[in-house]
Amino acid sequence: MITLGVLVVALVAAIGIGILVRRNEGRVRERTPAPSAPDGPRAALLTAAGVIPGRPTVLHFSADWCGPCAAVRRVVASVVAEWAKASAPPLDLELDIDANPDLARELNVLSLPTTFVLDPKGQEKFRIAGVPKSADLRRSLASVTVSETSE
Repeated sequence: MITLGVLVVALVAAIGIGILVRRNEGRVRERTPAPSAPDGPRAALLTAAGVIPGRPTVLHFSADWCGPCAAVRRVVASVVAEWAKASAPPLDLELDIDANPDLARELNVLSLPTTFVLDPKGQEKFRIAGVPKSADLRRSLASVTVSETSE
């Protein structure tokens, strides 16, 4: 009887942890990190990775062995394409975590897929762990991308 009780408690705990993890997966979290120096190590790593100053960037880390990374690729490409007519359209930049361990460490990437929305200054504005929802990514990009005004 005690064994059955322990199994039930373990099962309930596992379900609770699973629900918490799934609830946070794909959620856009706004970041307000301390500004980094424009010539600091983070800025140098971002520039070397392909981040262009003056353009907002959607930076997503992936790997060949990451299954959900293909879904991130599709979502990001679709949302970034919607901003193609912006005065400074966002850059879609996918990096292999195995080829860019220094930048992943600098940005504190702990799991895959991880997506960042960087403002035109290269500052992290949003972080998404897991596969982002299109609407959430669209909203986060809207706050850092200036669209062309139709007159």
